[in-house]
Amino acid sequence: MKVLAICGSLRKASFNAMALRAAQKLAPQGMTIEVADISAIPFYNDDVRAAGEPAAVAALKAQVRAADALLLVSPEYNFSVPGVLKNTLDWMSRPPEPPFDGKPVAIMGASGGPLGTARGQYDLRKILVYMNTFTVNKPEVFIGNAQTKFNAQGELTDEPTAKFIADLLVSLQALKNRLK
Repeated sequence: MKVLAICGSLRKASFNAMALRAAQKLAPQGMTIEVADISAIPFYNDDVRAAGEPAAVAALKAQVRAADALLLVSPEYNFSVPGVLKNTLDWMSRPPEPPFDGKPVAIMGASGGPLGTARGQYDLRKILVYMNTFTVNKPEVFIGNAQTKFNAQGELTDEPTAKFIADLLVSLQALKNRLK
């Protein structure tokens, strides 16, 4: 099963990028997780879309179409979805043939605060409903106090968090199999 992961943070030392790398290591047998680069996605502008999709957008849409499922790993900014991820999703939701349509999606996020992106994930779930995805409901992976869960090398050191991530990926795999 081929999973495409999108990180909602562009920061090199992002806890979410660390969590995504942990997910790659924790993936169940038969699952591979490729990471998409959204740093070149331009600000959404329907005039630009109407004139022809930018190359970075077309490339990401092709990656999404080729994936069996998606993993969104994102921080929470101002109680919601970071602009860079929202912008990417805006591009992905536009015609022709929005590539998220009908895809199984798992979401998780890491934050330095105690709630671990719970509010941002709620908003992300609303966006995914509009995009007509099948989103994994449980387990919910809110990595709070992330600075205590990763070591200086960016490796996940918290066993309960590792179990939540592994369980989320198993649930994503099961959802994909049910949708076949």
